[in-house]
Amino acid sequence: MDGHDSEDPKQSTADMTAFVQSLLQQMILFKLINLARNAFGDLVKELNGLSNCLSNAFLDGNELDEMGNRINELEQSINDLRAEMGVESTPSPVAPAKPKEEESSKEEGSA
Repeated sequence: MDGHDSEDPKQSTADMTAFVQSLLQQMILFKLINLARNAFGDLVKELNGLSNCLSNAFLDGNELDEMGNRINELEQSINDLRAEMGVESTPSPVAPAKPKEEESSKEEGSA
């Protein structure tokens, strides 16, 4: 006899079931790991694209300067319209206010 005949068929079936379950779990785990790697790779690509987009949008000095100039022009136009209407213009929140010493010296010089 070769030793296989003495095995309990129930034990052999239980061993085979455990082996197949272990194999299936490993296959599922392998598949999940691959899915996670792919998702992570896609996420990295998206983040790099977003980073480039943000860099282009916010770090272009020429566009920022142009936008600042346009805002200043708009504020000047508003102040001009107010002057035409006889309404006192308000200083720009970004434009520095004139120092008081400079104003007082102008008044003294004109008097």
